[in-house]
Amino acid sequence: MAPQLRRARVPDAAAIKALIDEHTEDGPLIPRPLIEICETIRDFWLAEADGRVEGCCALHVGWTDLGEVRSLVVSRDVRGGGVGRELVGRCLQDAGELGLSRVFALTAKPEFFRALGFADVDKSELPHKVWSDCVRCMRFPDCCEVAVIRDV
Repeated sequence: MAPQLRRARVPDAAAIKALIDEHTEDGPLIPRPLIEICETIRDFWLAEADGRVEGCCALHVGWTDLGEVRSLVVSRDVRGGGVGRELVGRCLQDAGELGLSRVFALTAKPEFFRALGFADVDKSELPHKVWSDCVRCMRFPDCCEVAVIRDV
């Protein structure tokens, strides 16, 4: 069964954390404490199949005109089927509904985002608040991520 997209709910927080944790060791994904996931649960979209969370993505509002696509994770079982693209699409739709004019992401897979209309941007052009999450990354300060941005 193909995953269906839906908004996350508070009872999903533990499954979101487990999915993120499963992918922090093999990539530059930043770990998220359970309390942070609960506090930002309204930011998340989920891909669910057979009662299992198979993917997640969040839109975090970071400034009056700028949002961030973050915590994009798709389980290995469903990768390559367009789930990530659909999750980012839902976040971009939310950004438009919220009145944001731009959305960025920090990613180790810029080609994925480029295919969705994002363009590379120098990290120095992003607000400094963006980097508050980076100190939690196990690769800080040797970041391998590329900053990408697109208009909404």
